[in-house]
Amino acid sequence: MEDYYIWMIAALAILAIADLVVGVSNDAVNFLNSAIGSKAISFRTVMIVASVGIAAGAIFSSGLMEVARKGIFVPGEFYFDEIMIIFMAVMITDILLLDFFNSLGMPTSTTVSIVFELLGAAVCVTILKINADHAVSFSEIGNYINNEKALEIILGILLSVVVAFSIGALVQFITRLLLSFNYEEKPKWSGAVFGGVALTAILYFIFVKGIKGTNFANQVIQTSVNTSGNSFLTWANTFFGTSYTSIDELIAAKGSLYDIDVAGQSIMTTLQGFLENNVFLIIAVGFIMWSLISYLAITLFKSNIYKIIIVVGTFALALAFAGNDLVNFIGVPIAAWEAYKVWVSSGIPADELLMTSLSGKAETPTLLLLIAGVIMVLTLWFSAKARDVVKTSIDLSRQGEGQERFKANFLSRGVVRGTIVASEFMTAILPTSFKKFVSKQFEQLPASTYIGLKKEDIPAFDMVRAAVNLMVAGILISIATSMKLPLSTTYVTFMVAMGTSLADKAWGTESAVYRVAGVFNVIGGWFFTALSAFIAAALIAFLININQPVMTLVLLVAAVIILIRNTLKYRKKTKADKVEDTLKRYESSSVQGVIEESADNIKSFIKRGNKMYNATIDNLAKYDLQSLKKNRKGIAKLETEVEQLRDNIFYFIKNLDEASVGASNFYITILGYLEDITQSLEYIAKSSYKHVNNNHKKLRFNQIKDLKEIEAQLNEVYDKIEKVFELRDFSQLSSIIEEKQELFVMVNQKINRQIERTRTEESSPKNTTLYFGLLTETKDLLSATMNLLITYRDHN
Repeated sequence: MEDYYIWMIAALAILAIADLVVGVSNDAVNFLNSAIGSKAISFRTVMIVASVGIAAGAIFSSGLMEVARKGIFVPGEFYFDEIMIIFMAVMITDILLLDFFNSLGMPTSTTVSIVFELLGAAVCVTILKINADHAVSFSEIGNYINNEKALEIILGILLSVVVAFSIGALVQFITRLLLSFNYEEKPKWSGAVFGGVALTAILYFIFVKGIKGTNFANQVIQTSVNTSGNSFLTWANTFFGTSYTSIDELIAAKGSLYDIDVAGQSIMTTLQGFLENNVFLIIAVGFIMWSLISYLAITLFKSNIYKIIIVVGTFALALAFAGNDLVNFIGVPIAAWEAYKVWVSSGIPADELLMTSLSGKAETPTLLLLIAGVIMVLTLWFSAKARDVVKTSIDLSRQGEGQERFKANFLSRGVVRGTIVASEFMTAILPTSFKKFVSKQFEQLPASTYIGLKKEDIPAFDMVRAAVNLMVAGILISIATSMKLPLSTTYVTFMVAMGTSLADKAWGTESAVYRVAGVFNVIGGWFFTALSAFIAAALIAFLININQPVMTLVLLVAAVIILIRNTLKYRKKTKADKVEDTLKRYESSSVQGVIEESADNIKSFIKRGNKMYNATIDNLAKYDLQSLKKNRKGIAKLETEVEQLRDNIFYFIKNLDEASVGASNFYITILGYLEDITQSLEYIAKSSYKHVNNNHKKLRFNQIKDLKEIEAQLNEVYDKIEKVFELRDFSQLSSIIEEKQELFVMVNQKINRQIERTRTEESSPKNTTLYFGLLTETKDLLSATMNLLITYRDHN
């Protein structure tokens, strides 16, 4: 049986590595969001700073492993074999759950997931224990589960959502009132004062988080015994009130390094106590010192203080993430390894040894922490899913309009309506002078500020908001840490970003319903995390309990298969998105530039539209329901892209120079024809899918033959159109327009032929309806395409 458990430990170690990967992919949003969204520093610099922060945080994270050992359940009430069931169930569930959210590109909380997984698995095993022991009633479940601590963790995490959003909004509103969007033109002292506040908050936060790493500090002290003994010996004599002449004499007198370790802990405790008991003094001195340093940096070295704040803040949050959340990834396997060592040394059967030993303090070897840090850093650099999760957060908090990822729902509409009513009420009672002042301070920078920049280089929000995000998140996490309150760094950083977005009026009437819907989706995902983590972990624990060796192997294999499948599916989707020619927004400010950009879009559009038309006809002929469903999704995506181009009309016209205003008419006309074509494609795909989905009769052979002839002819014409726009050989447009006229005649002939068949031999009303619908929509598609070519020809 011992061999089985060592294999179980090995499996947990592998799962810990996988969990580090999926966990970092999800939590990268915590510390990358502000720096990447503001474009304050290059992406490479952001990654380097975050990597250093993660490495430092991993080293200082020892001592935070308690939640996996005794935070949720009472280990002394469980036998070794039961503890291993709980830990295995937790790790399998955690990996699958976090990978699921990563694939969706949605940020969730690794803290919430691990807490509810431990709770679910422990409750399941407890119920099984009580059910097997008739002497114990279910009313005694509180003896096994640490109800008070679990409730404290859950309430603390939920409370952090409201507090983070509210404080983030308030601080951002006040900051914007003082600095405005035109902060670079403000007096230098204002930037220095802001720098003093922000750097004091962030650096205090670093010390509060960093000072928790007592184990590492003690190891440094102990290492110095063998490396720099004289300086340590002097300090030790002072501490113990002795006069030893050598390290060997000191160790011999004390019997071991235990008391020296106690001395090391005393130093750390004293330093920590000083920080906690002199908060206001430290903050006041820090504010004055960093304000002066900020002023010197701005005046003498011409530095951008906001960039400095963002760099320091990114490092701080990366450190906090690794220090606070590392427990979520490796705490369970480490606790399992400690339990295994106790069991092996005890010689007691696995189902008879109570794990009281796990109630003691956790100590994690620094080497393991370093390895974990390296894995986390590598994941940060190479995980594509991490960037997807970051993108979701940035999209929801960006200042300007753009593609909205989430659709509005009744809840978001209701909240926005209520907010508008409240805003109108506040506007009515506020003094006019104050309203004018607020309006001036919140006046956006003109669009000309970003002329010449590519779309991907335009910041989602400015550096002031990025600095406030980092500062407020750091302060809230510092306060919670010093008060020993549990919280989710993901919830805090995300909700602070949403609060500052709201205060910055990033959620205007044009985008509010979509942004609010997105926030509700993310928060809903958090509740789903808690519920699914509890249920899934309990279910897996129940299955493992049936037969530990067999079910553990089966579940591990199933988890590996699911992870591989999800990874391959994600890579396939990403690859398909890269290969597919997506429609690009027009960014040129001249007629000729618009014509050039529209030519690229038309080439892409014709290629994809032709492919979708062919696929629909072919799959209808094969009566392939799944492929028809897939076709509809592809056309819906194309339709969305055209709609996004139309949504960009306002910004396109604003961006035109005075001599090129006429380009707007060309732009609008082209978009109208693209919409007409997508509507025809959508109708053809929808009616075909509906026909097959309702199990109506297949089209007759002659009908399919006619459609295939049209498809082949349309294929030739569209291939020529695609080549014309690719090579910019617009002299061929007139001949293509004539060919399309011939195709138009062919479609009319097919319609007439079907009319004759209907009168003499056709017996299926549904087939006739579908067939006529396909032909008439094909005519509309041809008409729109022809008009598109004529419009383009006339402007060249």
